[in-house]
Amino acid sequence: MHPFPAVDPIPLPAPIWLFKLLHIVTLALHFVAVEMLLGGLLLAVVFSLFRSSPQAHVAARAIARRLTVVMTYVINLGVPPLLFAQVLYGRALYTSSVLIGAYWIAIILILMATYWLLYQFSARLDAGKSAWHIGLGAWLLAGFIARLLSTNMTLMLRPEVWHDMYMSSAAGIYLPTGDPTTEPRWLLMMAGGLFISGLWMIYLAPRSTFTADEQKFLAGVGGKVAAVCGLIYIAAGFWANAVQPEAVKTGLATHPLYHFATFAGFGWVALVAVAVVLGAYAGFGKVAAGWLAWAGALVALLIEITFTVYRDAVRDLTLLSKGYDVWDRVVVTNWSVVGLFLVLFVAGLGVIGWLISVVARAQKVMEGAA
Repeated sequence: MHPFPAVDPIPLPAPIWLFKLLHIVTLALHFVAVEMLLGGLLLAVVFSLFRSSPQAHVAARAIARRLTVVMTYVINLGVPPLLFAQVLYGRALYTSSVLIGAYWIAIILILMATYWLLYQFSARLDAGKSAWHIGLGAWLLAGFIARLLSTNMTLMLRPEVWHDMYMSSAAGIYLPTGDPTTEPRWLLMMAGGLFISGLWMIYLAPRSTFTADEQKFLAGVGGKVAAVCGLIYIAAGFWANAVQPEAVKTGLATHPLYHFATFAGFGWVALVAVAVVLGAYAGFGKVAAGWLAWAGALVALLIEITFTVYRDAVRDLTLLSKGYDVWDRVVVTNWSVVGLFLVLFVAGLGVIGWLISVVARAQKVMEGAA
């Protein structure tokens, strides 16, 4: 019996390549926000422990204040790629979501609790109170959500275990075990969080709202974190690649459609290496240069794009080896709807850019001010 449900008879309203392009772009942006949240929150918790250090206290407050905004991007940038994934991989993703249904539904409640704790963490830091335990609680909840998402995205690639899981419980209360890719995929995101957050600190350092000592602290610590965690990030990436099935490795080397993803993988390693060098320069340099901040931000975005392209190819090849061809769908393109969607999509990006410019032009207040 074929493990995947039957294909929906309603044809897709747009080309598959367009859905995949939009999925990759929005997912890469979502990953940037997620890693800023996971890594930035942990760094803010650590900084909040050093209450006798004025620079560490200001860094903790500055990051915590921004994390509530980052969370909005985590959520809003997470919805589009999930919707595109449901269109492209619904027969696999819906099944895996049902199999862990109790946990999948609980993500909403956990996310709300995490959001509330972020506000509490920031408020307590602004009030000069001890807040590390609040921040740590928020980080643990956010990390648990990341684990559940990683579990689901892995389970959708394992139709061979679906039947036994459902026979064990139809209530969705069991999490799958035994997949060798789950741990490296999760470590990849967690190490990437600290790595991206280190680059984020370098980006924040040159701002005029910080004193010279605070700028030096942000650039120095952020650079060191980016350099060290970048190496761990690369190691986790090699581990995740090493445990992939042989069919995936062969497909990446020979499949005419996915062979290009190999170059994306090499590009990812090269870009992370460049970021490590930038981090080391900031970490052991004497100034927080503006060009370094923008260079780190650009490299971080390109890293997430190349990572997402490679990840997408691994998913497609894994499913293909098990009988699911994402390209084997009936498409009847409604170009008027597609055109309207793209116009609104670009307009939405323009509005976001305008909002960012408004924030950038707002009156600046020193980060250390009460």
